[in-house]
Amino acid sequence: MIQGSDLRNALISGANNITRHKTQVDELNIFPVPDGDTGTNMSMTIGAGARELEKGEGGTAGEVAKIAASALLRGARGNSGVILSLLFRGFSKSVAGKEELSGSDLANALGVGVEAAYKAVMKPTEGTILTVSRLACEKGRAAAEVDNDPVYVWEAVCKGAAEALEQTPDLLPVLKKAGVVDAGGKGLCYIFEGMLSVFRDGTVISSQQEERSGDLTSDDFFRNAAAEFDQDINFTYCTEFIVGRDPSCRKEPAELRAYLESIGDCVVVVDDDEIIKVHVHTEEPGNALQAALAYGQLLTVKIENMKEQHRKAQEANEEAKAKAAAEEKKPLEPVEPTEELGFVAVAAGEGLHTLFTDLGCAQVVSGGQTMNPSTDDILAAVRATPAKTVLVLPNNKNIIMAAEQTVPLVTDRKVIVLPTRTVPQGLSALLAYDPDSAIEQNTVSMMEAAGRVDTGSVTFAARDSEYGGLKIHEGDILGLKNGKLMFVEKDIVHTCSKLTRSMVTRGTSFITLLYGSDVTEEQANDAYNRIKAKVPDDIEITLVNGGQPVYYFLISVE
Repeated sequence: MIQGSDLRNALISGANNITRHKTQVDELNIFPVPDGDTGTNMSMTIGAGARELEKGEGGTAGEVAKIAASALLRGARGNSGVILSLLFRGFSKSVAGKEELSGSDLANALGVGVEAAYKAVMKPTEGTILTVSRLACEKGRAAAEVDNDPVYVWEAVCKGAAEALEQTPDLLPVLKKAGVVDAGGKGLCYIFEGMLSVFRDGTVISSQQEERSGDLTSDDFFRNAAAEFDQDINFTYCTEFIVGRDPSCRKEPAELRAYLESIGDCVVVVDDDEIIKVHVHTEEPGNALQAALAYGQLLTVKIENMKEQHRKAQEANEEAKAKAAAEEKKPLEPVEPTEELGFVAVAAGEGLHTLFTDLGCAQVVSGGQTMNPSTDDILAAVRATPAKTVLVLPNNKNIIMAAEQTVPLVTDRKVIVLPTRTVPQGLSALLAYDPDSAIEQNTVSMMEAAGRVDTGSVTFAARDSEYGGLKIHEGDILGLKNGKLMFVEKDIVHTCSKLTRSMVTRGTSFITLLYGSDVTEEQANDAYNRIKAKVPDDIEITLVNGGQPVYYFLISVE
């Protein structure tokens, strides 16, 4: 039987296991834009539960499940995190009041969680974490009919999850085309496997990041060995070079190493039949290069002043610390709901924060594409809004579910989530608000206004990919319309202009360009002028410094 302490350790182990593999899960995301990736969101969600469980030692199985479920619900980030929290919320309800758990208890509890997760998703998609959890549950229930031993049952759950994961590409063509399995399903497998480690062996898996598998190449050795020495700066110049070996040279690289050690430290010399790669810290980079010429021609040379680099790094670090301290905010305090209506929006960037505040938002939660706020973050903002009814604008498709989880958590006011999927939709919704109309009428008219907006976005490719028939390389500039990839380019201004013009129709009246933190005022004006010159004169164009990260431009076309 599984005791409360066993379940506690199993959940901590599951959280640790996905934490150590979260990068691997993140890399399964097939869309190349920088995103609040699945592995990160799932690890942060279950990590919230693990931290709460680590505060205490025991309790019954039912009590442990309740503590974990509550923490997961509040810590849920992104759609994958919300689904994960719902799985464990259902699990908790099923085992409420139980001292210990049998194999059938585990399988049935997982089944209740699966049902809750499916119900929460408006249009469940097979080939996702939902499929993996459902088929894992079916395997567990079948196993429980054969043997009620918890380890036997949970082994079947893990096997069922792994088999279901392998089926996901057959259920979702986009996964098959990309040659990957579902990221959420993979993350769930890691969590289940972490739990099994405790149930079967009593071993809590460490959260330490997994070492990269495979053989260590000479590049890896060169890079890693050199990095080990970068603690103390005894010499000024970090000197790296590659020598193309002269076949007629009979000198051994060991001689070059011995010389370099006489004039510096942190020496790394890696060689094969064709080249010699060298790293050395020295005051005499010229002499190091001269000695290398005896072995052949220099193919590459890089010399950096480490003391100057260190000084600049220290300055940057101090500036970052000062900025973080200046921007640090006190936790939001709940307030009494004295007004009839209030707004909470999610946005990232000082300019966007100001825009939403100016349009009447009492609270703006910092977050967006790469920073999915948790349910608890949104809940705190709702409670800090002095209104009897609070309208929440998530402004991102991956935040809507987390926002919706706040609704049952608030008892002293009503929460309505308007499912805005982009920042431009959120802004248009707020502009459509009529203080003289009833709340019900406003929710309809605001979402109608959001639906009339086309959203363009200009960002960069976070990874190499092939998507929609386009080959994409890391760092390419991407133009997207309503989330659909339209262009792969090299220049942000050109992409912004090209994308905006492609979105304009005969009915277009307004264009708003929100430029981000990585765009200069000169680039923003250049984009504005290019668009102005190419669209009809009767279209009003507004340029706003949104200050948003990740997205060079957000474009609203109405």
